[in-house]
Amino acid sequence: MSPDANAPVALQLGVLLGYSLALIAFGLWVAKRVQGSGSFFVADRRLGPALTFSTFLAANIGAGSIIGASGLGYTVGISAWWWVGSAGIGSLFLAFWIGPRIWRVASEQGLYTAGDYLEHRYGSPVRATVASLLWVITLVILAAQLIAMSQIFEWVLGTPRWAGALVGGIVMTAYFSAGGLLASAWVNIVQLAVLLLGFAIGVPLALSMAGGWDAVVAAAPPDPEYLNFWAQSGVIFFVLIVPAFIVSPGLLQKAFGVMDERTLRIGVGLQGIVLLVFAFAPPLLGMIAHVYAPNLTNPEFAVPTVLTLGLPAVFGALGLAAVFSAEVSSADTILFMLSTSLSKDLYKRYLRPDATDAQVLTVARLAAVGGGALGVLLAIVIPTVIGSLTVFYSVLSVSLFVPVVAGLHTRRPGVPEALAAIGAGVTGLFAVRMSELGQISRWLDPTLLGIIASGVAFTAVFALRASKSRA
Repeated sequence: MSPDANAPVALQLGVLLGYSLALIAFGLWVAKRVQGSGSFFVADRRLGPALTFSTFLAANIGAGSIIGASGLGYTVGISAWWWVGSAGIGSLFLAFWIGPRIWRVASEQGLYTAGDYLEHRYGSPVRATVASLLWVITLVILAAQLIAMSQIFEWVLGTPRWAGALVGGIVMTAYFSAGGLLASAWVNIVQLAVLLLGFAIGVPLALSMAGGWDAVVAAAPPDPEYLNFWAQSGVIFFVLIVPAFIVSPGLLQKAFGVMDERTLRIGVGLQGIVLLVFAFAPPLLGMIAHVYAPNLTNPEFAVPTVLTLGLPAVFGALGLAAVFSAEVSSADTILFMLSTSLSKDLYKRYLRPDATDAQVLTVARLAAVGGGALGVLLAIVIPTVIGSLTVFYSVLSVSLFVPVVAGLHTRRPGVPEALAAIGAGVTGLFAVRMSELGQISRWLDPTLLGIIASGVAFTAVFALRASKSRA
């Protein structure tokens, strides 16, 4: 290969590595402002509208939103909008319905985590159950982010998956373990600026260089649903994702760090609207990839295909940095869930109730490092981004949606109702998955039926206890 042929690869590699080092340096600089667990867990509850907007949007545009959604766009077409669009819809529910209610409780009671809220509302057994379940499942979604990062390095350099996952793991762990939510929120501003600039330039340019919309339609697979925005695949994405983005522990905890309810509505609401618009970009990139590579064996390589084959080297490098930025920003949100859940919900609550603020902070940082390492290991063995995200969103929705929403609207149900809802939801989810009922009808979706089972169990136990109390 000639030196000229190596030039684009060298440029892309230089941009990715330079950007990674810059993120670490900036995050470590911000981390000097962390004074204790209040800064680490909830940024001292001082996030204003701009930081709230940026940290939520950066968290919600990650591996699933770009690599996964573009792969879906390559496979199913324009209805892949619903993957990210549903996250936007869920964000609007969080901004104007659940978020202000749970922020009020967290502020009044001094709560730091979603586990704090669950114990405040239901009791210790519910907190322990959810924290243990989600700590394991959250590792899966962390692996998804690392898989996506590794795919960028694999496409550019041909490196094995473990190498790219290791680079991504080092970057996110370095700045987050030092500064927690405070560092994450400020680093997210940089990541978001790179992300939005890269996509604002890259997507229109890629469409133009591919020959325009007519060329994309001409290269599309011969599937009548491929250009149908309302295809049934969108129903599945809606049911799977909307509840998860209303009650995600990581997003709820970010909401705890906001300065007031008005700020929460503005910041989270605006980023939800941006998500609705951004949701068109990844499916379009996936569809454009058919112009250059109509037979990709792995659809999740759609974005790297367009950025490296369909754009000039400089713009392709900017696009790759934007994608990498999105994945790192989502990964630090997941580390946020892992480290705070283990240190606050498990260590402080059950193992060392007398632990000092400094000890809790140390455990949170160690948990972030350990979670990052386990995420890298899982990324090596899990096959796809979408596969791992689907598991996470499903379990999150069926276990938390009913207890969190019900708990904010009524004080009467307690521990039995919450545990019944969690158990029935998770059991129903995996029972439907194993029976393959979803093959009969799209409406027999495992996540939807799991949420229904959770709601029925919650209501049934409440009714049973109420009838016994009257007897």
